[in-house]
Amino acid sequence: MGSSSESSDQIDDQIYMPSTGGGVFSARHPGHEDKSLRRRLAYQSLGVIYGDIGTSPLYVFSSTFSDDPSQEDVLGATSLIIWSLTIMVTVKYALIVLNADDEGEGGTFALYSLICRYANLIQRDPRQRQLVRMERYQDQDMPKLNLLIRSWMEKSATMGVIFKVVGVFGVALLLADGILTPAQSLLGAIQGITVVNSNISQSTVVGVSCAIIVLVFLIQPFGTGKIANTFAPIVILWMFFNLTFGIYYIGQGAHMMVDPTVYANPFYMTVPPGMLWPSLILAILACIVASQAVITGSFQLLSQIMKLSYFPQVEVVHTSKKFHGQVYIPLANWIMMLGTIIVTAVYTNTTALGEAYGSCVILVSFLTTCMVAVVAVIVWRFPIYLVFPVFIVFALWDGMFLSSALSKVPHGAWVTLMIAVALTLLFVMWRYGKERQWKAENSDNVPLSQTTTLKEGQLALQSSFGNSTIVPINGLGIFFDKAGLSSTTPPVFLHFLQKFGAAPDVSVFFHLRALNVPTVPPNERYTIGRCFTYGEEDGSKHAIPNTFRLIVRHGYTDEVITPDLGILVLDLIREFLDHKPSKSSSDTPSASATTKAVESDALQRAFKSQVIYIVGKEHLRITPGTNIVKRLVLMLFLYVRDVTSSKVQHLNVQADRVVEVGFVKNI
Repeated sequence: MGSSSESSDQIDDQIYMPSTGGGVFSARHPGHEDKSLRRRLAYQSLGVIYGDIGTSPLYVFSSTFSDDPSQEDVLGATSLIIWSLTIMVTVKYALIVLNADDEGEGGTFALYSLICRYANLIQRDPRQRQLVRMERYQDQDMPKLNLLIRSWMEKSATMGVIFKVVGVFGVALLLADGILTPAQSLLGAIQGITVVNSNISQSTVVGVSCAIIVLVFLIQPFGTGKIANTFAPIVILWMFFNLTFGIYYIGQGAHMMVDPTVYANPFYMTVPPGMLWPSLILAILACIVASQAVITGSFQLLSQIMKLSYFPQVEVVHTSKKFHGQVYIPLANWIMMLGTIIVTAVYTNTTALGEAYGSCVILVSFLTTCMVAVVAVIVWRFPIYLVFPVFIVFALWDGMFLSSALSKVPHGAWVTLMIAVALTLLFVMWRYGKERQWKAENSDNVPLSQTTTLKEGQLALQSSFGNSTIVPINGLGIFFDKAGLSSTTPPVFLHFLQKFGAAPDVSVFFHLRALNVPTVPPNERYTIGRCFTYGEEDGSKHAIPNTFRLIVRHGYTDEVITPDLGILVLDLIREFLDHKPSKSSSDTPSASATTKAVESDALQRAFKSQVIYIVGKEHLRITPGTNIVKRLVLMLFLYVRDVTSSKVQHLNVQADRVVEVGFVKNI
């Protein structure tokens, strides 16, 4: 089985990791923490995970019946609810689906990502291939039929498209659910005030619901960890409260069999005398928790699809210093808040909203069943004769609900499907544009030895790139290298040489590598090495004078780009020179000391002269002759890219030291 590699870090034989003592970087995972931490996380999960399903008694029956039900209908609906919770929630999700996680992440897109690590189904960003932990089994390690299925999937372009669409459609449905759930839950809770006082109008219920929705979204920047400690006891109390007067849905069902007229609001009608106000307050608090659960899940889903380049890289705030999955996305937060308020104001009650809500949830469940079946074959390598019967059972169960839910499309479910389809088109559009961009950028992966040479010890461009000798200019130049691939020429450096025929006295190819850990210790953060090319006269390998690569691994809480970046680079290169003097000099101690002194002196002079930050400005242009449909898709991609791309002014360095080098690529 394959494993990940950090080959791009192996810059050359003169690699150096400051103060590591030869250590190797290893990401720390929260799974290695002590048991008390796990218990605390399990306690917090009661609020974040179980809040959503725990509040469903507020609106399920009111969404099921539109008029007074018969006893047989109530009994049948209650039985169906109990069996659904047993088969779908307990057996399918708790015992099966939760085992199909991708680096601790769940959901349909995580399943898609997991499958793509065990089968070659997608094109990856060339700059990140070495960071993807591929675990594709060797042919001899898989059952023959499983191997045939995997080979068919990998060879079929159609299957690749199907998996891509299914993966992002599941995300889109859950994001639509993220808009509907707060509206459905809070309307279900707030409508209890009409039981307390029948003179309260429905518009008041909607207004109060909208106010609480705004409050829920306003607290999101505080992070899951902080608010989960508050939410967990609310959910625990809510569960016990439900238990005392009917064990989840059974008490409501019994009450409706006696008095079917309470179907529109069975939860509050079932509450014992004198407990109406406490139940109303607790229900509102529980629904705030339920809303938080789905909002948190939406942020995590967006974070997942950004990693696989299905969505622009918008701002992501990590709210935990220990767990990378706890994130807050400001843009998504405000859009979801606006959408939830609109949905609440338009539908006004849980019966109407339930029409839209159900189809979204059951579609996700059906897609999850299909994806987990593929995981069982490709990842877990279970025999087909074991996977297929289990898949059929769950697929038929999901299909039964799906056929019922889709019948509600004309009555309101079309709204969620439209939202999901629109989001799916956005995700697929962005991915298509990125794949075209990667294809155009493949030409950038040119080794330094093919773009440069040394003429009498001085850097020069190869004949195919201009054949000009490069003259030095005063200063320390830090070139921001997006790719960080070993031995290749950073495009920004090559275009700088071609445009100006010059290079700074000291050049550093600076690459940032983000890791899914809170922080990387300083002694494991930096990798430095020389850059090499071949001499024109002797054809042998030489270090390019005063030219270095610097790779900086960082976690999401590490701040690397600061106004003191130039000083940091100076100190790192100086330490590197103390340990790794140029190999082109004589091996005698005196010659080595002389070379070290010369290089250190050149570095110090360059730093005192000036420090400049050179950033590439890649302008993408649609290839002439592209058909109208692809052109429209790419035009939208380029527009979104321009709006969401990080700007030079956002770099936390001195603005008067930043130089942009522009270049054009056709996609």
